Amino acid sequence: MKHLPETPSPAEILQALIRFITTNPPGEEAACIMYIRQLLEDAGIEAQICALDPARPNLLARLKGNSDEAPLLLYGHIDVVGVDKQAWSCDPFGGVMKDGFIWGRGALDMKGGVAMLISSFIRAHRNRLPVRGDVILAIVSDEEAGGEYGASFLVEHYADYFSGVKYALGEFGGFSFHTLGRTFYPIMVAEKQLCWLKATIRGGGGHGSLSTSGVDCMAQLGDLLQSLSRTNLPIRVTPATKLMIDGMADALPILPKLLLKGLLRPPLSGLILKLLGEKGETFTPLLRNTISATVLRGGEKINVHPSEITVDLDGRTLPGVTVQQFIDELRQFVVDESIELEVLRHESCNAVPNMGLFPLLSEVLKEADQQAIPIPMLLPGGTDGRWFARLGIQTYGFLPMQLPKDMAFTQYIHAADERIPVEAVEFGTDAIYRVLERYGA
Repeated sequence: MKHLPETPSPAEILQALIRFITTNPPGEEAACIMYIRQLLEDAGIEAQICALDPARPNLLARLKGNSDEAPLLLYGHIDVVGVDKQAWSCDPFGGVMKDGFIWGRGALDMKGGVAMLISSFIRAHRNRLPVRGDVILAIVSDEEAGGEYGASFLVEHYADYFSGVKYALGEFGGFSFHTLGRTFYPIMVAEKQLCWLKATIRGGGGHGSLSTSGVDCMAQLGDLLQSLSRTNLPIRVTPATKLMIDGMADALPILPKLLLKGLLRPPLSGLILKLLGEKGETFTPLLRNTISATVLRGGEKINVHPSEITVDLDGRTLPGVTVQQFIDELRQFVVDESIELEVLRHESCNAVPNMGLFPLLSEVLKEADQQAIPIPMLLPGGTDGRWFARLGIQTYGFLPMQLPKDMAFTQYIHAADERIPVEAVEFGTDAIYRVLERYGA
């Protein structure tokens, strides 16, 4: 019998992943993907490489199930954001282990999660775990810049590989956070939709030394930016928001419970958000569509009034909200009809999450941490889950991490000195493995 090389520990895999510089752009994830492929092949698992660009490949692998239960998808991305102009206390690509943490870009988002997924997948194979449905592992490129070379490419060109899949485990969720004496573990079940717009302002232009004739683009720009900064779009209570707030409220003492429940009543929501102050900022994007001006273009010479200015707008809409509904909301505040609003990109997602796997995930977390209170989460940002949703796949953000009480997960995402406790990587690997043990039972 052929002797297979020993698989590195989850922590060692994470350290190796961090040392591959996969900053996106440009990404260049090939070397990292080939390292993962070698890990799988060393364990006796065949892996398939799929790529739109050879420098930006994706990896697919499968463990065969022993019944006709629907396949379960595990997926994650290995590209990361950059570190420019950030003051790190160590090499961001060194994968250093110190003070009980692994430090480096991607430790949390999401090479730490990828290390958990790979480790649990290999462990299931080596232990000959009798999984009931096929388990698919997909490691992708390009999540941080939209997914064109990664999940979007797989969904468009390899849809058959995911045939029958109903549920997936991926980012963003499963980490602990502590508040009011409780330990919550949010599991993402839905995410806000991306709706990028471009606002175009046109005017007469003219010499900079003279007053403008007709429309003054700069004055209109000022009015637009002020309107957007002061704008609170209408409260909308979606199914995912209700699941999240109810889950938190039901675990709290009576007064905080009533306060949170009040957020689900639009006549009271605005007042309660003001009363909550900074804490209310956590809930604001879960109850409203949001819009932010991010890129300005206009003007060519200091002595010429611009005749056209464009503003890129990062819009995020709640699940189920249409583009037209969003623009109608904006038009209540952007009242100047001469300002043109153009849709640059819109990506929708399911309005109502499928909660079929949530009880199993909750059970696993409660066994791993006796204090755990799992709650559904609506993510204000976006993940590759939106692409897999096009195949009817419900993603759960489930990369479990038991974090110190003084460590906020979001504090280090995309930030300097990103790090993860070594124990959290093993904690997550064990939790995902337990899901594989029980899936379909």
